[in-house]
Amino acid sequence: MSAQGRIAVGLSGGVDSAVAAALLLREGQEVLGLTMKIWSGALAVKEGGKHACYGPGEDEDIAACQRMCARLGIEYRVVDLSAEYERRVLGYFREEYLRGRTPNPCVVCNRELKFGFLVDRAKEIGLGFGFFATGHYARIEEKEGVLRLRRALDPAKDQSYFLYSLGPSRLSTIRFPLGSLKKEEVRAEARALGLEVADKAESQDFIAGGDMAPLFKDEPPLPGDFIDEGGRVIGKHRGLPYYTIGQRRGLGVSLGPDPLYVLRIEPETNRILLGPGEGLFVEGLKASDYLSYSPEPELKPFEAMAKIRHNHKAAPCLVEPGKDGTCRVLFKSPERAVAPGQSVVLYDEEGFVIGGAIIEEAIGNVG
Repeated sequence: MSAQGRIAVGLSGGVDSAVAAALLLREGQEVLGLTMKIWSGALAVKEGGKHACYGPGEDEDIAACQRMCARLGIEYRVVDLSAEYERRVLGYFREEYLRGRTPNPCVVCNRELKFGFLVDRAKEIGLGFGFFATGHYARIEEKEGVLRLRRALDPAKDQSYFLYSLGPSRLSTIRFPLGSLKKEEVRAEARALGLEVADKAESQDFIAGGDMAPLFKDEPPLPGDFIDEGGRVIGKHRGLPYYTIGQRRGLGVSLGPDPLYVLRIEPETNRILLGPGEGLFVEGLKASDYLSYSPEPELKPFEAMAKIRHNHKAAPCLVEPGKDGTCRVLFKSPERAVAPGQSVVLYDEEGFVIGGAIIEEAIGNVG
């Protein structure tokens, strides 16, 4: 098989990417294992009970990848992208939180690092391959003669939300071998292959231990005021990066028997508005950087299903694209906790991605 026919698989040290590589081998493909090294040790991040995307547990994950590739008999290479990760992902993460927004590092990491720098850098150092695969739960299927991103068959594991910004032009060289499998099937496959990662716990945190404080060591967030809906100061917050729209836990403020939630974050005044949960419901949102999967996108309104965060159930909506790369999304029924900085991803009724954008603000508060 020529180098262009070879498939590189992004390996993380977990069960999903390991099984993705094994399934491609079973197809008769020539497979190359790739891991992007993103941990430089520059920040005082402590590993928690489970490995995270970013943290000192990376060396252990790389060792697991080496053993797995040796067992499968495939070439394995590590590509150092720690500088790019610091600049493109951690830098973005800090900036967004300091602006009072809720960043989505997985969207940026997939677009910029995993499906960008990792592929490009590997080819620059002479690793020939024509396709790139990962253990993401998503599908790439043709619809109306065009390759489209589609939800995974297992709705509980679907990760298409994090992948929407890849855009349709990249899909012809990407493979998602797990898109039609359920998680239990993937673990069963790993056990059958005797892979040591078969029962490895999933990584849930972006930062090891879940503590974001080390990311702000050079620019500590400023404490400020919690206010109520009348503008009255009702407590003190630790700094904007430690809060997000809809948050209830960890506020340390109570005004009675009913819980308080973060309703709004005001970076210009360094204040956070707290109030009852009813205040989180809105009629729609405005978004920027709109990406359409249509080969000939139109500006006329269309109906879709919108997800405003990864674990959100897609909601019926009307989408109004703008001429300047913006769009408005109007929900059929009010939706809860729209957070600026997160992505809104649009689907059709069959689960194909129509497009996506970055949420800028909620509109039409109904609380």
